[in-house]
Amino acid sequence: MTRSMLHLSLAAALLIGAQAAAAQTPSPNRPAVAVAALATGPAPAAVPTRPSRLQLRSDLTLSRDLVSFGDLIAGLAPEAAAIPAFRAPALGETGTIQVARIVEAARGAGIIASVAELESAGQAQVVVTRAARRIMASDIEEAVKTGLQERYGVDARAFALTIDGGAPSIAVEPELTGEAVVSDLAYDARTRRLQARVTVPGSMALRLKPIRIAGQLVETVEVIVPRRAIARGETLGQADVVVERRPRDGQATDLIGDPRVAIDKVATRALMAGAPLRAGDLRREEIVAKGDLVTLVYESRGLTITMRGRAGEAGAMGDVVSVTNPQSKRVLHGTVSGPGRISIQAAASGRVASAP
Repeated sequence: MTRSMLHLSLAAALLIGAQAAAAQTPSPNRPAVAVAALATGPAPAAVPTRPSRLQLRSDLTLSRDLVSFGDLIAGLAPEAAAIPAFRAPALGETGTIQVARIVEAARGAGIIASVAELESAGQAQVVVTRAARRIMASDIEEAVKTGLQERYGVDARAFALTIDGGAPSIAVEPELTGEAVVSDLAYDARTRRLQARVTVPGSMALRLKPIRIAGQLVETVEVIVPRRAIARGETLGQADVVVERRPRDGQATDLIGDPRVAIDKVATRALMAGAPLRAGDLRREEIVAKGDLVTLVYESRGLTITMRGRAGEAGAMGDVVSVTNPQSKRVLHGTVSGPGRISIQAAASGRVASAP
């Protein structure tokens, strides 16, 4: 073989080898994932950044002045849940947020991409309540009386406070536990008129929006009122009545002021809870009914005679009632001394009744 032919054979061999190597090299246009799939198996699924369906709450109660997206939507990541969304209602108030507004705000904040991600169960709005502690009329009255005692030396325990226009509705932050107090207190001892500002220590709400009252002290009397509704003929127990102070003006003159007068008495009519009891509302419990067969007991100088009789009228313990002897038809009068028992004293009857 000549030298020129040898060179041609080597060149051909190198060219064929290069073409074979090029056929085994991936083409630049083939997807890399396909190569990886062939090498390592199926690729792992991507981890979602949020649940596919988020749950919209129907109602919530807050102690803050801002409503976050986490308050409205369950299942959000902590970062998204902490984003403020709306302003909460005033302390102690309840408001609503339309679902359409929530969706619009959530999309604007990048919380959701579409309404399809939010499960609302067909509701049209979310009810939001702002938690609060209510200051009652009794709290205001106690604060005024304490202020009068400390600043003017006025003992107002026998008085009630009437507030012009009624007691205001006062709501403060729910975490505050201090008692209501009054400031800027002004009092006229002659007319018993007063003005004051009501606050609770630490309340930002009352600092921003002060509550001022004007009113007058009125003299009160102690009255007995039922704690609950009492039916006619029902006997009142110790737990059924309570002593309260009510303004003296306009009250009846026969009001009961001693609870001992009411306990163990029977209601002569239906009684309303909180309505002051009057003398005619109660009677002693009858232990002898009209027409009952009773035992007559005559006692005189160590002599005791018993006989049977029929009560001509009903009576409670200590009442004087008439009794008829069924045999002689004679009518006697005696004192109810126990259930079914009538005592006749010598001074009351004048003589001993004959036994049947």
